[in-house]
Amino acid sequence: MLEKTTRINYLYDFYQALLTPKQQSYMSLYYLDDYSLGEIADEYDVSRQAVYDNIKRTEAMLEEYEEKLRLFQKFQDRSRLVARMKDILEAGSSLSDLPGMLEALEKLD
Repeated sequence: MLEKTTRINYLYDFYQALLTPKQQSYMSLYYLDDYSLGEIADEYDVSRQAVYDNIKRTEAMLEEYEEKLRLFQKFQDRSRLVARMKDILEAGSSLSDLPGMLEALEKLD
């Protein structure tokens, strides 16, 4: 569950501007502020089921955006490459791999 929550938080960070204000609010309250479905329902004077349905639909939308735009995947790839480059530099290893890594970084953008 924690892995899913972390993924949704990242996807929300990348794609929140593509969501409606209500979707942004529900997702922010549920995932960032740790509100329960009941608390969100009380806040907006709707049923728990309405909140649940909205959150599930929004999660699916975020996954669709990621499938098409790949912003989170590129972020993860970029982070891994940068970490490997730092390791090489700190270890004083052969720098022969760095040009290929830099090229891979450039291709991500």
